[in-house]
Amino acid sequence: MAALPPLTSSQRAEALEKALATRRERANLMAQLKSGKLTLPALLAREDDVVGKLRVRRVLESLPGIGTIRAGQLLTDLDISERRRVQGLGAKQRARLLHLFPLQD
Repeated sequence: MAALPPLTSSQRAEALEKALATRRERANLMAQLKSGKLTLPALLAREDDVVGKLRVRRVLESLPGIGTIRAGQLLTDLDISERRRVQGLGAKQRARLLHLFPLQD
């Protein structure tokens, strides 16, 4: 593995700010899921890195009424790895998830 090139202090500060903005956006999305303002199908329809790099387990745990235990059961039932990220979901896995959590009004 090659070492990372040294960063200047301004490059480091810029990278930290970018990471912080991404974490804030992810936290905002999870809060919207929890409150019901955002549905799972709407979240999965986004194809950006912010959503793509979220772990599916974390997304499920953010849904109303689903906790740690239920999220684990759902992942097992849907044959989705605990470590799977949204961008790594296959077409069948995504379809099964959307079948369980259809668009709500």
